Amino acid sequence: MMKALKILLKITGWTLGILLLLCLVFGIYVYNIATFPHPQVQRNDSMENLERTALNDSTFAIGNNWLTKNEFGHYVMYTEGSAYERGLANGKLSRELISRQEEAFTHQIKKMIPSEKYLGFLKYITGFINRGLPENVTEEYKEEIYGIALASSDSFDWIGDKYTRQMHYHAAHDIGHALQNMMLVGCTSFGVWGKSTANGEMIVGRNFDFWVGDEFAEHKIISFVKPEHGYPFAFITWGAFTGVSSGMNAKGLTVTINAAKSSIPFNAATPVSLVAREILQYAATIDEAVAIARKRTMFVSESFLVSAAADGKAVVIEKTPSELDIYDAHKDRILCANHFQGPILGNESLNLEQKATSASVYRYSRLEQLMPDTVALTVTDAAGILRDTRGINNTEIGLGNEKALNQLIAHHSVIFKPESLLMWVSTEPWQLGTYVCYDLRKIFSGDFRPGDTVVRYALNIPADTAFINSLAFRNFLKYREQKEIFVYGNRAAFDPVSSIRYNPYFYDAYRMAGDYFLERKEYDKAAKYYKEALDREVATEGEQKNIQKRLNKALRKGT
Repeated sequence: MMKALKILLKITGWTLGILLLLCLVFGIYVYNIATFPHPQVQRNDSMENLERTALNDSTFAIGNNWLTKNEFGHYVMYTEGSAYERGLANGKLSRELISRQEEAFTHQIKKMIPSEKYLGFLKYITGFINRGLPENVTEEYKEEIYGIALASSDSFDWIGDKYTRQMHYHAAHDIGHALQNMMLVGCTSFGVWGKSTANGEMIVGRNFDFWVGDEFAEHKIISFVKPEHGYPFAFITWGAFTGVSSGMNAKGLTVTINAAKSSIPFNAATPVSLVAREILQYAATIDEAVAIARKRTMFVSESFLVSAAADGKAVVIEKTPSELDIYDAHKDRILCANHFQGPILGNESLNLEQKATSASVYRYSRLEQLMPDTVALTVTDAAGILRDTRGINNTEIGLGNEKALNQLIAHHSVIFKPESLLMWVSTEPWQLGTYVCYDLRKIFSGDFRPGDTVVRYALNIPADTAFINSLAFRNFLKYREQKEIFVYGNRAAFDPVSSIRYNPYFYDAYRMAGDYFLERKEYDKAAKYYKEALDREVATEGEQKNIQKRLNKALRKGT
């Protein structure tokens, strides 16, 4: 018996020793891959030594490149040249914006994950997942990111060296999307042309519902790029980010991205936003866009709504890490939410689960209601659709509901007219402010100079002042304050009754009240509010099950 016990202890000791050794080797490996080698760039001493000059109190220039802030709160930037030159100019012009963006991003992450140890752990897990990232990003984009990264702040070196962390930021959407099924919460896009528009000209609209705290969306950049290779293009972005979520090129091709349900990735591939960037820079037709998407491997699933003036229509390119599908509506309108619709990927098990459990199908159905076949849309109509906060059949589902087209969280909302090369970009609050019209022909004409106006004022779409000045909207802002207290602040300062009064149709106001009283062991009150939450339009099946589980607990504890 003692001999057997000694053998067992010896085996256990060896096993633990091997496990510890493996952990040590893995730790050393992850540590060594945590920093990416810098790309070999062709130095440009003249550009590297140039400093930006202030043309006025809101405009900077460096060579032919410039950055200005307009009266609508948009930062408008123009860059040109080789990848490294564009990156250098971008970084020098927008270094304060880069720092603010990184501060906003890390501040929100620290609010969500207050543990320094866990943040450190996530840093190395991210490094492990992204270990092959440099091999999946083109040399052109690595050089551009490197040029920008040189202007990054030293304050965030605890995350990693400047180039490495900027590379990681370009994959942040993909990792968060897959690991937490964030899916950008719920982006929506559509395209109409032919008889579906008032003058037959194509219109594309989209809400980019990417939320990493309010500060993250405060400094939007409308970036106009004239690259050494490819087509000039414009896209909506933020400091240091060269990937594309929404954009249009000088050939009248547009691309927008919508997340779909993904499995957990174990190896890096090309970030979705850089695939969209390559399409925008190098494609003039839908076929060329498909060819670019096909040759890139991604590690999450995504829909690319691509329209092309040359083709006079739009399609959705649906892509997973292993397959590509094309959804063509075969009529003069196309809609896209967060599920696949193509003949192949539309029937995949993950997609069927997404349709059954998420807010995507509901939001898609609401979009169908707002775009009947009998109505020919204008850009003003498109703005009205993107601003819609109601549910199916105009029901009140609460402000901020993920089932709404306008969830009041959008980083930006944009409308394109590809044949006219016009682009309307939203202003605060969210997509309720003025949609500002930018003319790509004017900016890429060759005779445009810093300080010239870039806005087509007569074509701007007015703000939704009726809603902005409404009691419902003012109360919604108060509701958000209450939610901030509940999620991140002192729970004792949370007022559940006021929270419900400020947003009475929203299930989550009642869910928070239920949680508040459950924590205080006031089970009857908790059960009452959970029941009221379930009587309203709950965004997802997962949330519904969670509320039901808490209701059952409150009922059990209250008896």
